[in-house]
Amino acid sequence: MSIWIYLTLGNILMMLLGWLVVTFNQRAGLVDVLWSVGIALNVMVTAIFAAQAPNHVRWFLGCAAALWFLRLGGYLFYRYVQETHEDTRYANMRRAMGPFQNIGFLAFFMFQAGLVLLFSYPMVALLQVPAALWSDSYQIYLWLAGCIMLVAWLGESLADHQLYQFKKDPSNQGKTMDQGLWRYSRHPNYFFEWLHWFAYPILAMSVGMPLLWLYPMLMWAFLHYLTGIPFSEQQALKHRGDNYRDYQRRTSMFIPWPPKT
Repeated sequence: MSIWIYLTLGNILMMLLGWLVVTFNQRAGLVDVLWSVGIALNVMVTAIFAAQAPNHVRWFLGCAAALWFLRLGGYLFYRYVQETHEDTRYANMRRAMGPFQNIGFLAFFMFQAGLVLLFSYPMVALLQVPAALWSDSYQIYLWLAGCIMLVAWLGESLADHQLYQFKKDPSNQGKTMDQGLWRYSRHPNYFFEWLHWFAYPILAMSVGMPLLWLYPMLMWAFLHYLTGIPFSEQQALKHRGDNYRDYQRRTSMFIPWPPKT
């Protein structure tokens, strides 16, 4: 049986269990944690049980890629358990669904199971390419992918840490974080998340899989138009008003850039 069938069934089961938990605790933000952890599990399962790629690629994707999503999932889980109320995005969804919220969230969680599979594709597909089909120079692409992954890891971890330290200080309540990496981008964490997705198409250049170049573009679209930036900006304007508008005027939205004076 194909590894994709096992992964699909595993993702559905994971999201179904998550939906059951959310039905009782009324905090649907758990889905964000499961999304990240689900991708990590898909990669690790494939690397252990169904990989045909060279060992260097197998270790890189099975460890570096999986750790990327486990770190993100751990950060989201920590934020989830610290919050005392439901994330505004999901609270709005709950109100909109009204009496149909349970079945509505079931459909939403199943949709997320599909997204987990979609965003697992680059890693799983690369792991399944037989070693004989990799070019002799694949290790050069592997090093390039590793450098991108490292820069993205350091950047996103630093951005998350800086924001955490800022929010921890009570004197910063109602203020906008505009120091460190946040001085150069309003969303440096999203930028480095997007940057990390370039590691996979670069690695895929050694096996001729141009389809994977769609993934940085797909993540760009998700961050800019569906999740991430639109909601974050809306919430920031709602809670910090002119303070955040001033930050918007002088700071690049996404790609780090020197601030306007």
